[in-house]
Amino acid sequence: MSSPQIVAVEPGSPAESAGLIAGDEIVSIGGEVARDVIRWQLLTDSAVVELAVERDGQSFDVIVHKAAGEPLGAEVHAAVFDRVQTCDNHCEFCFIYQLPKGMRRSLYLKDDDYRLSFLYGNFTTLTRFTELDLERVITERLSPLYVSIHATDPDIRAEILQNRRGAISLRWLRVLLDHDIEVHGQVVVCPGVNDGDVLEDTLAGVLDRFPDLSTICVVPLGVSKFNRHERMRPHTEAEARQVVETVERWQATFVEVVGYPMVHAADEYYLLAGTAFPEAGVYGDFSMHEDGIGMARSFEADFVGGSDDGSDVRAGFFAWVDGAPADGYRAPRSGSPAEVVRCSDPGPRPVAVSLGRRRDTPVGVLTGELGAQIITPLIRSLDRSDVRVIPVRNDFFGGNIGVTGLLVGEDLARTLAAEPEGHRYLLPDVCLSRGQFLDDTTPADLPRPVEIVPTGGSALRRALGVEAPIAT
Repeated sequence: MSSPQIVAVEPGSPAESAGLIAGDEIVSIGGEVARDVIRWQLLTDSAVVELAVERDGQSFDVIVHKAAGEPLGAEVHAAVFDRVQTCDNHCEFCFIYQLPKGMRRSLYLKDDDYRLSFLYGNFTTLTRFTELDLERVITERLSPLYVSIHATDPDIRAEILQNRRGAISLRWLRVLLDHDIEVHGQVVVCPGVNDGDVLEDTLAGVLDRFPDLSTICVVPLGVSKFNRHERMRPHTEAEARQVVETVERWQATFVEVVGYPMVHAADEYYLLAGTAFPEAGVYGDFSMHEDGIGMARSFEADFVGGSDDGSDVRAGFFAWVDGAPADGYRAPRSGSPAEVVRCSDPGPRPVAVSLGRRRDTPVGVLTGELGAQIITPLIRSLDRSDVRVIPVRNDFFGGNIGVTGLLVGEDLARTLAAEPEGHRYLLPDVCLSRGQFLDDTTPADLPRPVEIVPTGGSALRRALGVEAPIAT
């Protein structure tokens, strides 16, 4: 097991006052070796923190004095210091299996780790969950957690996961709920596999066995052009409409029995079915908008006059791997809210320059094909001829992949090359991880300068220089 390594120290923090610097390896905290950033945070929470440190081959002790509960002010290199609990399922719809060859190695890591579920909202199937894991979750109150359900019928669930333990692993879900751990569930619906009667049976099973779940997200599978399983295919419009109708019927049942809708269909289903989104009130506090549940209504509310700056939106499907803060996506972001990135003159070396808004310049809003369907009506409501939405087709992944978080530089470059020079181009940061797209290119590689803006309705509104509220 590796030890946490400090990668940054906040100026004026207790860590800096104690003499800690980037590159220090923390061998132990109060005599305990931290397994992950969760334990790191707990161990460094007290007023006196005793650290065993290694620096340049030398070992020494550091005692940090601070207020109890005050952050140490040191950023560590990763979320997990021991080995990530990898996934031993073989779901045919797993997007990891649908990646092209040659991408950076970290993207191919499949996790089924409850710690990453707590930190980043990753979904775990609980097939590798143990009594020791349960004890820690309960003792340290690691809540909320996110659990992949897919089906409540044991045999069907085992078939979907391609893992016989899938038939029994939902027993852990019941135990977690019995100990008041907040859990959000997910059902990835695959046409002909767990839709139709199976989806009906799954929702009935949830009501019977897990009525204290916080939410259930019903989401469509993503199918890239690299998919190798013939039965994994996108939904037809009729199938999407059937899923929406099933979910809305069960929402009424859940309201009657448990007092709230619980189950929600992803926004993508409404777009596929050509059906209007539910009213914002149906989604409650939008707790699952990052999984595409109510994102359209949440974005609309922020664009029209909300105050959210997008800081809670995860940076895409692979953000936990190498893009998000070690202490979880809920951690505050650092850096300016927007920047212009362009290629320098005269040399080819890319540089970043501070944002200087040119309000008289035409603006293009870059987004995925699905996002364009949501953003376009909002832009039209501004009645501005100088702002347009630019949908970017995802040829890199192909298939039905249309979410903005999976856009890559190659497709953005192709799209921007056909756009006029001298315009402002806004790009949401959800498709970047530490300044890189999934294909390892950067905004500086694009043929037009782009402004990176936080992913959120109010951030887009501010980038357009529009004051709230907006009449719609």
